[in-house]
Amino acid sequence: MTLSEHLRELRSRVLKSALAVVAFGIVGFVFRDQIISFLTDPFQDAAAATDAQAEMNFRNMTDPLVVPLQIAMLTGLVFGAPVWIYQIWGFVTPALYRNEKRWAAAVVGAAVPMFALGVLLAMWIMPRAMQFLLNFTPTDDVSNIVDFSSYLSFVIRIVLVFGIGFLLPIFVVLLNVVGVLRHETLSSARRWVIVGIFCFGAIATPTGDPLSLMVLATPMWLLFEVAVLVCRVLDRRRRRVLGSELADDEATPDDELDRLGRIDDDG
Repeated sequence: MTLSEHLRELRSRVLKSALAVVAFGIVGFVFRDQIISFLTDPFQDAAAATDAQAEMNFRNMTDPLVVPLQIAMLTGLVFGAPVWIYQIWGFVTPALYRNEKRWAAAVVGAAVPMFALGVLLAMWIMPRAMQFLLNFTPTDDVSNIVDFSSYLSFVIRIVLVFGIGFLLPIFVVLLNVVGVLRHETLSSARRWVIVGIFCFGAIATPTGDPLSLMVLATPMWLLFEVAVLVCRVLDRRRRRVLGSELADDEATPDDELDRLGRIDDDG
């Protein structure tokens, strides 16, 4: 496939992803009142739990229009995730062998529920994180008047950080499937990866409280360990298949592992 053909395919897949996001965004705009009520529930629950004087307002004249558009964008990204994740996979798979495509399809199929799990965990942690922040209100004479646009940006950041964070093991396994990463590399880099995960959790979570950090980083760490285990199983399977194709006295060099796709396709 020529460069121009790759670019045309990329344009087509980006367009399909954008159309899906826009379509679900329109649905989000139609049901904006219900979504706003759903998104503000964590703030209201946190205010009730802390007995804090807290309310939201629109600061700018354009906010009543801008906020529903932001909600539409968030809705489109979340509910359009199956489409744009599939399009990413479809753009990569032409370069894969048949057996690699099967594994890649399974990996990407798992990406959608993993992203959804991250979003659900974000919705669970938000009222607790907000309660942590509201507890720092100094006196009963001080009210928390929160700009809704800032609050929505806060919610969007948490949702996307948790959703994307839970995709880490999916991409690790996918890189192993295409032969970029092997479990030996992942195992040797485990300590640095764990440090990176907790640094990511500390930087990415907008609240900065220990609970949000641990709720994000701990599952990412455990999911990374599961991904390493899956990569180990896949690498052993590659070696076993290659070993059956070679003579008993013939060595199995590392570069032979890259021929697994051809072996599976022929065999």
